Amino acid sequence: MGGFECSSHRRPSGRRVDVIDATRHDHFAVADYARLCAAGLLTARDGLRWPLIERLPGTYDFASAVLQLEGSRAAGIEVIWDLLHYGVPDHIDVFAPEFPAHFAAFAAACTSFLMSRHTGPGPLWLCPVNEISFFAWGGGEVAYLPPFVRTEGDQLKRALVRAAIAGMDAVWAVAPDARFIHAEPLIEVSVHPERPHEEHDAREAQDSQFEALDMLSGRVSPELGGHPRYLDVIGVNYYPYNQWHHHPDQQQHAVLPPTSPLYRPLREMLAEVAARYDRPILIAETGSEDETRAPWFEMVAREALAAREAGVPVHGVCLYPVVNHPGWDDDRHCHNGLWDYPDAVGNRAVYEPLAHALSEARLQEAHTSATGVVPDRLTPVRW
Repeated sequence: MGGFECSSHRRPSGRRVDVIDATRHDHFAVADYARLCAAGLLTARDGLRWPLIERLPGTYDFASAVLQLEGSRAAGIEVIWDLLHYGVPDHIDVFAPEFPAHFAAFAAACTSFLMSRHTGPGPLWLCPVNEISFFAWGGGEVAYLPPFVRTEGDQLKRALVRAAIAGMDAVWAVAPDARFIHAEPLIEVSVHPERPHEEHDAREAQDSQFEALDMLSGRVSPELGGHPRYLDVIGVNYYPYNQWHHHPDQQQHAVLPPTSPLYRPLREMLAEVAARYDRPILIAETGSEDETRAPWFEMVAREALAAREAGVPVHGVCLYPVVNHPGWDDDRHCHNGLWDYPDAVGNRAVYEPLAHALSEARLQEAHTSATGVVPDRLTPVRW
């Protein structure tokens, strides 16, 4: 799979990030999707930018998404559409009691728009709220993301869970067979060998990664309306900085590199998620920067295949992002994609080592598959 970074939030400075516009994916979406297809990446993650679609309360204009949808259809790419990837319109208050209803109305409008042009054989795929856990931490604990507050992460997480649930119900009212992915960070927080007394705190930080999914499923905080039906496919987002030693000051925790003897194999982490939720799994985001892109993807692909061979229902790995983009904070040129910025007519230079790693991963999959057949689509979840 290939994912197009689609964040559209405001920075603390007030400037709004719009990665789809910055990478010109909206302008060259037809070429981008054709390129994806030619590379054998037949499923994608992409996003609908709420701040552009609902500039005025209750008025929805999908002109910003037309080329993305047309490009994916022309190339025959199956898309998982993000509805809320951090970006919220300026007139929306995520802490307001009516926030879930606002999001539900937006989700219903998005579904009607997508279904009016949906011609594929499979269902509509959506990610209601990307990374509820990170959104709640960034926006409610460290004031990095909107709404830029501190010590209110739990309140924000609960608001986002309520919105996701309301949004899913609204989607099902329009498209009863719609499928959902919840993409959450997959982390490993270990106690530092020199501070064993922090073991309890490290375990609490480790377990926090499951809280949003537990809320959605009704396992915890049932007053939010959660139920097992709201968990369909579990998406895990995994990057080189997702394992670290706990530290009381979050700014000082030490990231563990994959070469560390204390680094936990990804296959074990995937097995833990599968055992906890009994749901299909996607690695919904993974990638690295510069010359580490290829070896990182090779490692993730190898671990995903090993997990699947061990019986873990891993159905895909999404290279994210698939095109380079400007940094959220400083607009630096992040070399983390398979392709670079486009030229004047939409051509993008390819990063050959990563292209080779993708090809090798496919060969490895074909070689290690027990049946020799890779499922085309995920089968529906049964409760």
